[in-house]
Amino acid sequence: MREKLSIQLSEGTKKAHTMAENVGFVRCFLRGAVDKTSYRNLIANLYFVYTAMEQELRVLKKHPIISKIYFPELNRKSSLEKDLCFYYGNSWQESIEPSAAANNYVERIHEVATTHPELLIAHSYTRYLGDLSGGQILKGIAERSMNLSNGAGTAFYEFESIPDAKEFKEAYRQALNELPINETVAHQIVDEANAAFGLNMLMFQELEGSLIKAIGQMLFNTLTRRRKQNGPNLAIAE
Repeated sequence: MREKLSIQLSEGTKKAHTMAENVGFVRCFLRGAVDKTSYRNLIANLYFVYTAMEQELRVLKKHPIISKIYFPELNRKSSLEKDLCFYYGNSWQESIEPSAAANNYVERIHEVATTHPELLIAHSYTRYLGDLSGGQILKGIAERSMNLSNGAGTAFYEFESIPDAKEFKEAYRQALNELPINETVAHQIVDEANAAFGLNMLMFQELEGSLIKAIGQMLFNTLTRRRKQNGPNLAIAE
């Protein structure tokens, strides 16, 4: 009997998951060090990724396998559009373009949709399950770090059509386990999920430069403020 796909995905992507969490940008984010410039760049990149993924899932919604894990209530495109409007203004569409890593991610999504549709399951699993799990923690961090309130700028993390995230994730995993696939395809999906984590990591790594610059500016501003408050002889090491 084939091992449940949900377990294969969970176990088979543990290393990649840990590696993604240890990318500098993510580590800084989890510690509350995130600025609006870096964050809005992330949101812009995710917009292109989710637009591609949701477009392909919609096209394939009657596919014998994809149809089993097609849940429109997971869609993030419209939520990301709200956030982009918040960060960039009403002309946000003219202000954003995918980074090199995001563009590679988008190309991979379109490629598998055309050549091996079942592998879209890996991309759906990697992004949506993460959004429903750790994404909720990131929402709180983003709100505190950037002084956001009333859901402004964090619509991405709001799943209005999913009242119970835990219950939904269980249903999603059950759907994965009931997919009519063989062991070979299951292994291919796990491999693709690891590749999806890698594509996400590349996007995060691109953002490290701007985040480090922002953190350096914050430290500089703090030291400058201290000097003004304590006089010109305040040592840098203090």
